Amino acid sequence: MTTGRPAGYSAISNYSRVEILHLVQGRPDRTVAELVSATSLHPNTVREHLQRLIDDGYVVSATEHRTTRGRPRVLYSATDGVTACSPVQHRKARAAAQRGDLMRRVLPGDAPELDTAALHQIDALVEDLVDAGFDPLVDENKLTVELTPCAHASSQAEHREVLCSVHLGIMQSVLSSAEGPLSVDGMRSSCDPRECIVQLLHASQRP
Repeated sequence: MTTGRPAGYSAISNYSRVEILHLVQGRPDRTVAELVSATSLHPNTVREHLQRLIDDGYVVSATEHRTTRGRPRVLYSATDGVTACSPVQHRKARAAAQRGDLMRRVLPGDAPELDTAALHQIDALVEDLVDAGFDPLVDENKLTVELTPCAHASSQAEHREVLCSVHLGIMQSVLSSAEGPLSVDGMRSSCDPRECIVQLLHASQRP
């Protein structure tokens, strides 16, 4: 069960927002002026994109603490679920867990391979990916998430490296916000840009 939003509604359906998110993932506490300089977008456009990313739980803002005169700036950081937490992302994770629990109660099937906390992480991750336009296939035994065919491989082929980096960052953020033992271990390389398999890692598997 998912939220049912159309894929185009996602905050990361627009590449300018992906670019902004990539910048704040690379370094937190960014100002609008810095993002304007890096993207060449109009300040009002940057502010609109940032607000959309905040609304979807991918970015958080904080007012700068100043010890000198001057108006404090607003600083923007990517949500990571640990040091930068979004109430929107936490709320979405809780709602996804409730829907996942309901589905597991009403639909027949084998006993889950994962513990409850990990299942709730998967619930949150799958809903976020579906909202972003993916059709994820999760293997609970292998702890893989197959995103083939990639929804962005053709339309944004020239930006593949940035897109992959942003998506992996979002996935880790969603997993961390859902609070469980799973984390993103990496993406399996493939000669075909349409093929994408993300490897997850359970805390019990860490050295």
